Amino acid sequence: MSSATSDEDTAGSEARGIAAERLTFFSDAVVAIAITLLSLELPLPEGATSAELLRSLGDHQNEYISFLISFAVIGGHWRAHHRLFHYVTTLGGGLLQLSFGWLLMQVITPFATKVIAEEGGFEFRFVFYALVQIVALALFLLMTRQIRRHHLYREDTPPELFGGILRGVGTMALAFAVSIPVAFFTHWAYACWIVVPVVGHLLFRFRRRASAAA
Repeated sequence: MSSATSDEDTAGSEARGIAAERLTFFSDAVVAIAITLLSLELPLPEGATSAELLRSLGDHQNEYISFLISFAVIGGHWRAHHRLFHYVTTLGGGLLQLSFGWLLMQVITPFATKVIAEEGGFEFRFVFYALVQIVALALFLLMTRQIRRHHLYREDTPPELFGGILRGVGTMALAFAVSIPVAFFTHWAYACWIVVPVVGHLLFRFRRRASAAA
């Protein structure tokens, strides 16, 4: 009886491991599609001469800049996801539902990119884009919490993994959150997405050095 139970537990563990692996592959595919959709939205420059082509490129600079920003944003989301799910061995704790919510935000990002690239109503467009990223980052923080809480990771997982991910993703969520009120005063609110993470990284390094010195 105990042998049969052990075999069932082993089979169940293997099935959950396969499910976790399939979820990772599926997530990679969805992110790849989201990045591809970004490029499909890029307008083609028009003109019969080099001067006209350059002028057309300038006219569409918002679209091109938005594309580069979103490419970096989605790439950052994927990098954190790849880093975390490399150690995930099983599903549980609502991880599947949280993952699909996170993937939904990745798929919405190309649409949000098109919204933010249009002229007029900057505040609304900016806030919409920032909120999409905040929701995605919040869902990822919840995924990380559930993976650690329910021990859904391998035994050889580096002990600093969860702290590093929570700190990095949390800082980015803060950057997008801070940029929302700033957007009502200046179009330079984009700078928050760079300045806040850089300041956060420097403060962390300073605190770590201070702790080591003490």
